[in-house]
Amino acid sequence: MSDSDFRTFNVGFDDDGIRLDRWFKRHLPDTSFTTVAMWARSGQLRVDGARSTPGDRIVAGQQIRVPPEEAARPDMPGAPKKRDRPELSPEQTKFIQELVIHRDKQGIVLNKPPGLATQGGTKTIEHVDALLDGIQFDGESRPKLVHRLDKDTSGVLLIARTTRAAGYFAKAFSSRTAKKIYWALIVGVPSIEDGTIDLPIGKQPGSGGEKMHVDEAEGSPARTRYRVIERAGNNTAWVELIPHTGRTHQLRVHMAAIGHPIVGDGKYGGQAAFLTGGISRKMHLHARRLRIDHPDGGEIDVQAELPTHFAESLKHLGFDEMLGNMMPLDTPPPPSKAVKKQQAKQHAKNVRKDRKGERRNRGTEAAARPGAKPPLKAKPKPKPKTPGAKPAPKSRPRTQY
Repeated sequence: MSDSDFRTFNVGFDDDGIRLDRWFKRHLPDTSFTTVAMWARSGQLRVDGARSTPGDRIVAGQQIRVPPEEAARPDMPGAPKKRDRPELSPEQTKFIQELVIHRDKQGIVLNKPPGLATQGGTKTIEHVDALLDGIQFDGESRPKLVHRLDKDTSGVLLIARTTRAAGYFAKAFSSRTAKKIYWALIVGVPSIEDGTIDLPIGKQPGSGGEKMHVDEAEGSPARTRYRVIERAGNNTAWVELIPHTGRTHQLRVHMAAIGHPIVGDGKYGGQAAFLTGGISRKMHLHARRLRIDHPDGGEIDVQAELPTHFAESLKHLGFDEMLGNMMPLDTPPPPSKAVKKQQAKQHAKNVRKDRKGERRNRGTEAAARPGAKPPLKAKPKPKPKTPGAKPAPKSRPRTQY
């Protein structure tokens, strides 16, 4: 088997910190754990060129080298028997197909409803990954997940239809060329209406990895931009959130950290995250828009309609959905305090330089006028006398005889 036969995948930010075997379960679900372990023992499975084991933790940006699909075929000697997935019912197929809002030869975009997990786990049987057979359509292979949304987060979810597209989209997410826009309702109104939250995030001790928190000492870098779209007094605000990194629960942790938890997010906001007056207790976090380069050229730019509870909350608060659609996508974020300070220093320096040049020019112009007196020359300053010093005696001419 030559090096050209191997497949290469880039680790996305959504997979930062997970075990290697968990990555296979997410992105190559047809590859069993036994096969992954066999590849690791034989040295065929490598991360950034180094031999790896299924239990190794991977980091966003790393490159995973995997043997070709034929190496995991069940008809090969010694290959494990492939597990058959249960066939979908007509109701399940109809359900997943009704979620499709974009489809082409390389990708499918779903509008994931809140309450539906992206992948399976403990006591989680119904999830998007289990329903992907229902949207294979005329494709040659089963669609593949390339990123995730939390169970209670709704909105845009991109699915790759080919192995090539899966690698391409995963690289776009890991290199941050993909643009994701979220809408959220938050408790209270930030004092700064357009700001950036730059706080590292890590797993909260004692939570079994199920909960994250701001960890200045050992957390991974995380950055989120937010913009206030509209406000309802001082109680609630509708915001646009743009993650510049992809940490687990990043948007939820960051908004709670600045004192404005997402409405309905009891996990990070506690009881304070729930509003009265007819506002739903469901989480109000929605992946509104995704813009990503397409493997065949051009780009995918798609928006997902709000779930019912979110749309009703906006209406109840008197917010106009059109205002969110009018937010410009590519405006640069506001400068940080350090940048503002440096800009102020540079501005003051330029002002001083300009004033100095003006004074010099005025002197030159005055000297050039007819009948103008020449500028006075400054008299040389006398040398300071040393206290107590006596003047040196004058030398007398020597007399020759």
